[in-house]
Amino acid sequence: MFGRRADGRRVKNLMVIEKAGPFFMPERIDGVNLYKQAIRCKPLDEFILKERQENGVHFNYTEILIAACVRMIYERPKTNRFIVNCQIYQRNEITVSMAVKPRLTDDADEITLKFHFTGRENIYEVKKIVDDEIARNIGKNATTVHETTKAAGVLGKMPYWMFKVAMKIIRFFDRYGLLPKSLIDASPFHTSIFVTDLKSIKLGKVYHHLYNFGTTTMFGALGKVEYVPVSDRDGNIRTEKIMELGLSLDERVADGLYYGNSVRLLTKYLDNPEVLKQSIAEEEVKGKGKKMSQKKLEKKERRLQKKKERMEKKIAKNNKLIAA
Repeated sequence: MFGRRADGRRVKNLMVIEKAGPFFMPERIDGVNLYKQAIRCKPLDEFILKERQENGVHFNYTEILIAACVRMIYERPKTNRFIVNCQIYQRNEITVSMAVKPRLTDDADEITLKFHFTGRENIYEVKKIVDDEIARNIGKNATTVHETTKAAGVLGKMPYWMFKVAMKIIRFFDRYGLLPKSLIDASPFHTSIFVTDLKSIKLGKVYHHLYNFGTTTMFGALGKVEYVPVSDRDGNIRTEKIMELGLSLDERVADGLYYGNSVRLLTKYLDNPEVLKQSIAEEEVKGKGKKMSQKKLEKKERRLQKKKERMEKKIAKNNKLIAA
């Protein structure tokens, strides 16, 4: 309440258009933009083969996509914003939600998992976080029941009218920043980005909807592998192995230029996964914080100086009137 939430802090000093956007488009679905990005498979395949042969690490496309998304969100902080009650917030951490099926059958239960990151992890650390969470919740050796599944199980056992009342209370608490952190952590809808791998079920990319419930501002759907003709600048045509990534983006938190540069950065990481092998050092983060603090201090000093100059002009004007 009053600009404070368990999962984020309210962003201040916004430009007029940024501040007004959520009032013109109060629902998340009002501001959704759909974007298609072709992903080249060759650099991914080469990286996967190299890691398997040299280090014995078995990566897949989804893990590389998650690692690229985490690094992009860290480098482009506006993509980790969300809107609740027409207020823009900066999320406290980077989270990725993903629905997983233990078996590819119609009657298999779907389990939604949520992975937590700082953004400084390298691709090996991202893989470990993802693999460990999946192992804890799926398969014969699963040791825990995911909090999302627990919460859904409790709500699902309620009578219809009680379920409806409970959701109204949860929405009210969420709207005014009163929702406990435990419930936010359990909710897959309160996340930086939701990803799904449609390649595993042999489907092409889709533009998935953004949920009005929760705080998700991005959804990425990775489609199946396709072989398409590609022409170079000389007019030579070759066949290239690609996947299409369907992105749904809430434009209320960032403009088209910012999102465009963010998608280009994501594509850059997917074109060169080797970059993701390097983690971001704590010292670099602290250095950035000091730099930002210095900028804020200088800005504050300029603001005080302008205020002082206005006061001096006002006093001089009053003295002239008195003398007259």
